Order: sequence, then structure tokens, then C-alpha cells
Amino acid sequence: MHGEYKVPGGKLVVVDLDVVDGRFANFRLAGDFFLEPDDALEAINAAVNGLPAETESKSIADAIQHALPEGAQLLGFSPDAVATTIRRALKRATTWKDYDWQLLHPGPLAPRTHLALDQVLTEEVGEGRRKPTLRIWEWEQPAVVIGSFQSVKNEVDLENAAKHGFEVVRRISGGGAMFMDAGSIITYSLYVPSDLVQGMTFADSYAFLDEWVIVALKSLGIDATYQPLNDIASPTGKIGGAAQKRLGSGAVLHHATLSYDMDGDKMVQVLRIGREKMSDKGTKSAAKRVDPLRSQTGLSRTEIIERMLQTFRDLHGLSLSTLEPAELARAEQLVTEKFATDEWLHRVP
Repeated sequence: MHGEYKVPGGKLVVVDLDVVDGRFANFRLAGDFFLEPDDALEAINAAVNGLPAETESKSIADAIQHALPEGAQLLGFSPDAVATTIRRALKRATTWKDYDWQLLHPGPLAPRTHLALDQVLTEEVGEGRRKPTLRIWEWEQPAVVIGSFQSVKNEVDLENAAKHGFEVVRRISGGGAMFMDAGSIITYSLYVPSDLVQGMTFADSYAFLDEWVIVALKSLGIDATYQPLNDIASPTGKIGGAAQKRLGSGAVLHHATLSYDMDGDKMVQVLRIGREKMSDKGTKSAAKRVDPLRSQTGLSRTEIIERMLQTFRDLHGLSLSTLEPAELARAEQLVTEKFATDEWLHRVP
């Protein structure tokens, strides 16, 4: 069995192993990481060999940690990363290079249509009717997109939302509210087969699926990092956040929103950002917490998107695709039947 795992912000970890009589055998660790002293590699191999094949990731990582020579240094990876790679090998997880990635970047669509497309395209990828896809959102009307489990009245000041022309809609993924003023953010969705994140924890999969964005932002001179569970940040403030939804069809929806040129004063009028939520972020002001990409780069929104797409293309390959008429028709049907209904919007009052 063979497994690979590119540690977000770190190095590639590769494992090969067999399972004989229910236990790991012939385990071999490799990769472009750094490890000192040299004999630590054999210590890791010996720690894994003989473990029961059903050993959970934490126990594998603990066994490796205990076997390391005193003072051993692991740079670019960790015992947890090795354990994740082993679980990926056992589940026969795929890698980015196993897929022909497609790009969707249509013209402006209504916010509800964007949300419906997320469900439709994830289902299409899960059923094998569409190749794994990256989609960039465009829209012309402002909206607040709340998470699947958020309360409308607790998250949004409906009077101020109406005053500023913001439509309130609910997506299928969890997480916090997206403040979508026209032209002020960059939002993308990834529709990926579940096999790509096999063997990872939910937390690991967030960072794994957004690493290409971190690479793109760093290429623009931004010291971007991923902050668990789902924030993309820089030393001067939060840049964006991600959310996921895993569907039974065998696919994962992963989408994220990055702040380009946000009006922080308007945001705090429309969103009810509670004191408790802000207390664990180290700041008293939501406006100060968000640091838009425009102020950090001086580039246009289009230029930043182009750099992001080029980075994805360089790392994983990317071919231009188009929305199928049947996909858009199904999305519009879902808008009518689900996303535009009061039952859906107020399912958590």
C-alpha cells in the first residue's frame, strides 16, 4: 500500500507498507522533509511495524513519538503527519495529481443561485458526472450568507440589512456569516471526491484543501497562514474563512471567502457580531479584525484572482470548463424549492 500527504505549510510525507496477519509490515517512510539524527528514520519504521492495522491515528503518532531518539528534530512534518499518511494509504486515498481539475468562472449570478450550484455541483462530482472542479463566484447584488446552523435573528440585523440592500440567504455548510458586498470579497468553491481527503481529520482537510491559496497569497507578498479550524490569516488580521459540507454522494464541498476591500463599518451594522464571538479573537472590533487583500497588495480583485488561478494551475493543473445547461436548470429549481423559501432561511430562527 502507498500513501502520500503534503503537510500544509510543510513537506511531502510518503509511506509504503503491507498488512500481514492484521498488522503493519514492511513499513517504509520517505519524503522531502528534514530529520535528525539519521537513525531516527529507522526508529520510526520500527515503531510502526507490528502495530495492529486498525490502530487509530493518535496511537500511531504516540508510538512514533515514543520511539524517537532523544533530541530528534522533525522539520516539515510530525508523527501526526506520518499517522495521517498511513491512514490514507490504508483507505487508498487519492492525490491532487490523480484528477483533471476543471475551472468554472461564469458571469455574475444571484446569491441564491450560487448556493444552489454548490449543492448541485458537489452532487455531480460525487456521482461522477463532473470532474473535480474549482469555481470562482461573481455577483452584483449584496448579500449576507449565513451558515447552515446559524440563527437569523442572532446573526443579522434585518432592518439594517434591508436599509443597505443586503439579501439574507442560508447555505448548506456550517460556519459563520459571509458579508458579500459587491466586489468586496473573493469567494471560491471546490468540489472534490471524498477520496482526496480520506484518512484526514476534518481539521486537517481544511488546511489541506486551502494550501494552494496560502501559496498564492505568499507569492503576492502576504505572510498568510492557516489558523485552525477554518481561518486564513496574516500578521495584521484575518483575511478569510472556509466551510465544508460532505455529501453522501461521495464528494466534499469546500468553499472559502477572502476579504478584498470590505467596508467594516457597514459590516458591523448589518451583522450582529457578539462580544463572546470576538472575545476569543484578541480584538474588540470586527472591522479591525478583517484585513482586506487590497490594502495588503494594492492589486485589483481581478489580478488577485488571476494569481490564485495560476497558482492552482501550476500546482495541480486546471482546464477551463462551462456550466452545463442541466446543472444551471437544476440549481434554479433548487432556488425555488429550497434556497428561496422561508422554511429554509428560518429553519434556525
